[in-house]
Amino acid sequence: MKLSLYHRFDEDPNRLWHSSDNHVKDDTIFVFGSNLAGRHGAGAAKYALSLGARYGTGIGLSGKTYAIPTKDENLNVISIEEISSFVEQFKAFARSTPTEYFYVSRIGCGHAGYADSQIAPLFDDSPDNCILPLDWMLYVSLDSTRTASVAFESSTEPLDM
Repeated sequence: MKLSLYHRFDEDPNRLWHSSDNHVKDDTIFVFGSNLAGRHGAGAAKYALSLGARYGTGIGLSGKTYAIPTKDENLNVISIEEISSFVEQFKAFARSTPTEYFYVSRIGCGHAGYADSQIAPLFDDSPDNCILPLDWMLYVSLDSTRTASVAFESSTEPLDM
């Protein structure tokens, strides 16, 4: 598998990071923020339609995408606690499919209006097959005693696998 858009750092050698949204490789599943009605009309959700997301499906796997709700069926933003529950469901699914890679977009940080610092910690214990946004690095626990800011001193060259 070639992951040329992804990065790995010494502080957590099993964790992969990506530095830009909407550049998903064919062999990864795109994880995006959705609404419970499955109306994918803007942002990452609209992009997900091109990868097989189904209009009307607001939770779970569809094509090469996985929807995590950040809004309800009326397009109102849901609470962090509710989002956390959906993130837990996603992480369980990712653990159950270790041969797949999941490209996690900055769910909840666009149209839902949450800050990276609020959403990223929900992914602290995500499995190694989840490729997280580099923007979240400061907010996700690393498998090291070093701080996340030190990781930026590591190589940021794309990783080929």
